[in-house]
Amino acid sequence: MRQRKPERFYSISWQRLMIGSLIGVLGFYLIMCLAVSIFQRRLIYFPTQEMYPTHVREGLELQDVWLESEGENIPKARIHGWYVPSDRDRGALLICHGNGGNIADRIETIELFHGLGLNVFIIDYRGYGKSEGKPSEKGLYADALTAWNYLTGERGFEPRRIVILGRSLGGGVASWLATRVEPGTVILESTFTSLSDMGADLYPYLPARLLVRDRFATIDRIAKIEAPLLIGHSPHDDTVPYKNGQALFSAAAEPKEFLEMSGDHNSGFSEMGQAYIDGVDAFLRKHFDRERPLAEP
Repeated sequence: MRQRKPERFYSISWQRLMIGSLIGVLGFYLIMCLAVSIFQRRLIYFPTQEMYPTHVREGLELQDVWLESEGENIPKARIHGWYVPSDRDRGALLICHGNGGNIADRIETIELFHGLGLNVFIIDYRGYGKSEGKPSEKGLYADALTAWNYLTGERGFEPRRIVILGRSLGGGVASWLATRVEPGTVILESTFTSLSDMGADLYPYLPARLLVRDRFATIDRIAKIEAPLLIGHSPHDDTVPYKNGQALFSAAAEPKEFLEMSGDHNSGFSEMGQAYIDGVDAFLRKHFDRERPLAEP
């Protein structure tokens, strides 16, 4: 009686199919990791160059500022910003915005802090708006330091009369700057502990902590910020989980305060309205104004 050789044939074919499938899945996974590693900055930075017309409050003067930004091992770039003078002259605010759009999308923030009596300066990082170059972690740090030097140099502000505000990814930029200069106060809103942590949360199936090159590790430097610190975060933030704000606050040194915000990632400060304004103003009166008399609006 003949042996049933086809059974062995089928068994070998099935094993080969399984091994081939595993190799294919592994190959696809490695290709995906490689693609994320190579093109990760396209997943981090979302600049727009078009300065879309927006409503600007009457009397708000947006003065164009052009600066040459350069740093170690990064290309030089010509960056653009707006300086908005205030008659009340409470001090100056340097805004480090988030990873999307450009400064034209931050008119509401400019108006809000200008209404608090601050001279406002906001820049577009390299690659954003009218600024030249391509964004990178080191590049954004260099741009923020260039903006700081403009305020303390050409505009003549004493460091203690400058507030640094960082929102979202801008919080990573602001925290880096605040450990290298001596601002009057620092405000971080909707900021992640690090981009590596965010990557691990968003892509748990990838070794994000190993792949991410631009880390913006605020959690590693926040304890080194010596200026009074206000951390704002919303429990309903749909982009950067609330636990990030809590972790940053726990790790920060005194003096520090926490402002629980409302709304999603991009609308928290505007949804809060007067409650947000009052919270920030109270923090500034306590830690920033000190004994300086403040002119009434």
